[in-house]
Amino acid sequence: MTDEIEVEVVFALPERQMLVKLKLPGACTAREAVLRSGVIAAFPEHPLDIETLKLGIFSKAVKADAVLRDKDRVEIYRPLIADPKMVRRARAEAGKVMKKGG
Repeated sequence: MTDEIEVEVVFALPERQMLVKLKLPGACTAREAVLRSGVIAAFPEHPLDIETLKLGIFSKAVKADAVLRDKDRVEIYRPLIADPKMVRRARAEAGKVMKKGG
């Protein structure tokens, strides 16, 4: 078994996506993979702070210090624009108003 692992780091915006394949040391963390991928520098118009990034591996949220395994895909999640609960409440309220008036 080798000390190197292969991982992918991905980040996506509606208009642009980036996937970087890397070979890293075996005990590498998700944070290190993001830093080595160059994704942060590739999106200067959307500043990404490594300390506050939400990360995941194959759609499962992980902490930045999670140790990676071979063939993992590290995903960088963007902050939500709106709180989903608030949006649902607003839609429900709008629906109630429409039914009464209609």
